[in-house]
Amino acid sequence: MSALDIDTSDFYSYELLLSDEERALLHSVRRFMTDEVGPLVLEHWSKATFPFEVVPGMRKLGIAGVPYQGYGCLGGRFLLEGMIAMELARTDCSIATFNGVHGGLAMGSIYLCGSDEQRERFLPAMARYETIGSFGLTEPEVGSGASGGLQTTARRDGDTWILNGQKKWIGNATFGDLTVIWARDEDDGRVKGFVVRNDSPGFTAEKQEHKIALRMVQNGLITLDNVRVPESDRLQNANSFKDTAEVLRMTRAGVAWMAVGCGMGAYENALAYAKTREQFGRPIGGFQLVQDLLVRMLGNVTSSFGLCVRLSQLQDSGHAEDRHSSLAKAFCTVRMRETVGWARELMGGNGILLEHNVGRFVADAEAIYSYEGTREMNTLIVGRSLTGLSAFV
Repeated sequence: MSALDIDTSDFYSYELLLSDEERALLHSVRRFMTDEVGPLVLEHWSKATFPFEVVPGMRKLGIAGVPYQGYGCLGGRFLLEGMIAMELARTDCSIATFNGVHGGLAMGSIYLCGSDEQRERFLPAMARYETIGSFGLTEPEVGSGASGGLQTTARRDGDTWILNGQKKWIGNATFGDLTVIWARDEDDGRVKGFVVRNDSPGFTAEKQEHKIALRMVQNGLITLDNVRVPESDRLQNANSFKDTAEVLRMTRAGVAWMAVGCGMGAYENALAYAKTREQFGRPIGGFQLVQDLLVRMLGNVTSSFGLCVRLSQLQDSGHAEDRHSSLAKAFCTVRMRETVGWARELMGGNGILLEHNVGRFVADAEAIYSYEGTREMNTLIVGRSLTGLSAFV
């Protein structure tokens, strides 16, 4: 097998940009997702339950907090982390989201905004998936306006802080161990971050039911009723929303990678179907219109893949900015949405059956399209960088 035959869905062989060691880990993730996670997905997605039995396998892979240096983390490149996020989503977007919330948003908040002592205290167990984390920013009445309108409050009371408010759509919240809560300080009006134990008195997390997307992700509606958090658990380097935005800048790139994986998974299932589904006495893959759909899908996946590769390279060199992550998130999720729709179209009525594995990607794509900043919000970030004029209201 030649080097260019590594992965037929990686049409331009971006994988060759990885070292041999990095590629070996990527392939281990691919085998794990295909062999151990894939067979479980249909049942858990249908029942909206989380497959806790896969967590030990993820622990063995060591893929939580890939780019963080020290604290039991791999210390790898953002390029490797991105391709791993793609691989997870390629089989199931819920597992990719679980890992993105835990290893990206929760661990990333502590890594970027915590003190050395806090990193030492929290991150090693999180890197081993022994402590599972969540990220509490979005609220029932505050989504895109989080930078200026958080309603969750924090009030200093001696050596503790008292938190009140609600957080919505918080992945892992119903079973996790800790949640990074972002709240507005009543004294100075600034947004601050707090590591809150989920078993704290006054902390409740109610599972959000009846979702049509990412059904395996256990999203919680968190209520904070006079929850006391010691000053030692306030993120010491999170002093305004600008610090929160640093976390989002880093993790938004991971969402763009997930969009690539989601589109890739739908494309691969559609391709396999086209090779075996027969109409008029031959496989539909031999029909011109079907091949046109397949090439459109591959073009979307390949172009998005390349954009994410360059974004990760910018991250690794320290040159990535908000505008770069925002363009990737906006562009890749739009292309993903097109791709999963074409995959469903290729399958006809069978495309809405879960057993054919495309309907799930169609549904999950809707969540990826919206979270970590809507297309519109990310477009305004990029537009501001182009014109020098803010269109935000």
